[in-house]
Amino acid sequence: MSSTPESAKQQDIIYVSGDDLPVYCPGPNAPLWSMHPRIYIEVVKNKVARCQYCGAQYALRDSEKAHDHH
Repeated sequence: MSSTPESAKQQDIIYVSGDDLPVYCPGPNAPLWSMHPRIYIEVVKNKVARCQYCGAQYALRDSEKAHDHH
């Protein structure tokens, strides 16, 4: 099993809920080494959005859109 730096760079998508909006990066739990100027991530319109600084990907959970079961 070979691990290449290329695959190590691939990050998981960070799923956010409606309660997390507006989404910004770096988020409240981001480690100090990953800090960069805060930008807001447009996940509602685009479904999946990437941070232009660090490349982290954010997506709105599908369950958040159909949220009407009382």
